[in-house]
Amino acid sequence: MKRPLGIAVLGLGWMGQAHSRSARRIPMHFPDRSYDPRLVVCADPDPGRRAAASDDFGFSRVTDDWRSAVTADDVDVVFVTAPNMLHLPMIEAACAAGKAVFSEKPIGGTPDHALRAWRMAQEAGVPTGVGYCYLWSPLVLHARHLIQSGALGEIVHYKGCFLSMYGSDPLGLLTWRFMMDQAGYGVSSDILSHSVALAQFLIGEVSEVVGMARTTIPQRPLPSGNASHYGTGSPSDPVGEVENEDFASMLCSFDNGATGTFEASRTIVGPESRNAFEVYGTRGSLSWDHERINELRYYSGSDPTNSGYTTIFGGDRFPFHGAFVPGKANSIGFEDLVTIQDHSFLESLATGEQFSPGFDEAVAVVGVQQALIDSWASRSWQRVSDLRSNP
Repeated sequence: MKRPLGIAVLGLGWMGQAHSRSARRIPMHFPDRSYDPRLVVCADPDPGRRAAASDDFGFSRVTDDWRSAVTADDVDVVFVTAPNMLHLPMIEAACAAGKAVFSEKPIGGTPDHALRAWRMAQEAGVPTGVGYCYLWSPLVLHARHLIQSGALGEIVHYKGCFLSMYGSDPLGLLTWRFMMDQAGYGVSSDILSHSVALAQFLIGEVSEVVGMARTTIPQRPLPSGNASHYGTGSPSDPVGEVENEDFASMLCSFDNGATGTFEASRTIVGPESRNAFEVYGTRGSLSWDHERINELRYYSGSDPTNSGYTTIFGGDRFPFHGAFVPGKANSIGFEDLVTIQDHSFLESLATGEQFSPGFDEAVAVVGVQQALIDSWASRSWQRVSDLRSNP
């Protein structure tokens, strides 16, 4: 007998739609699950999105009042997919109602918001999850296995980047992601957080950082309605000021002695969604790029005669891949990662197992972000603190 899990989704933007689709897809991809996901209620202020939630996604009901969705008796788990600055009140309400809560990163707009959300969940004793979906790529999981097995030897250097073109057009609209009162910080929250989460997942904790930030496109056309951050305006449109950073870079040291470099940009031209890492060890190296999600590059130093990188293609011999396609080199995509992630979270709720990444891991990520922000002001190296130990 599968345990029914009633789901509330707060916000039917891009990621709200992705999570809603994953709930519909999970039964088809994971028949041996311990639960049945049920799309109970979707909350969104836009009438068109509410209609889509009902007509296209199959929610039992819709509302413009997210608080009523959070507190509904038939809701077991709340997915927070609204703009960043709404995360904290939504998480607070979910915790107060005793609901399991899955939040898209970065859990609020500032490191302090993530810390407060973690404390709320701790005090309420509710299970949590965070949307670092790239950790669930089957080849990222294989990369972690190779690193932990010692195949690369001692890890000496890590390079992480997330370079995206979604804000590269100066006529790209001034949506909520560019505003401090709605998004909080910019790329350090939006995409660098993914790079840091990957590094901590693969290598370990970061101990010290120094970095820089820039706002490379200072003004953008004002949007109308529920505009996408991929939308564009025209040269004659009125403009507003971009309030957070377009670019961030970072040098770091890891607790294990390895060094690291990171960069993130939403305005660079060329890389369209290059969420990538390179890992260098004393006996080999690895590299992976989301733009080539089904390929992992591996260099083994054990055979100097036949040296060179080998491409490992994704396939059903790796975790989760076979739930979507059989065989070798048959591709999976971004929303498959969301489905793997959501299944793993919901399965943990049904079985009572601990899920990771949760709010603990999110606080570790924003601890690095806070040290980076501090280095922007001090123009010097900053130690990374465990924010959970702060009073």
